[in-house]
Amino acid sequence: MRRDWTDETAAARARWLAELADALLRAQELTWQFGASVAKSSDAMDLYARLEALRGEVRSLQLRAVPTRDAENDPNWMIKSPWCPPA
Repeated sequence: MRRDWTDETAAARARWLAELADALLRAQELTWQFGASVAKSSDAMDLYARLEALRGEVRSLQLRAVPTRDAENDPNWMIKSPWCPPA
């Protein structure tokens, strides 16, 4: 069975990533508020930084092109691997 990425799938992925980015932003805002109320605790600052890193990862996923199944099923995929030198 072959599953191709459709416009619908790509739109659902984009929506999910946007919702995730929004949730991370809200969590980061809450962390900032909490940190301010406890004199910038190191735990709150650490959590804030981790959330910022996650937001960066989500942003990179948003900017990345939707993968195609053809590239994954290419019979020459091993030739493209850095561990397999060209024949």
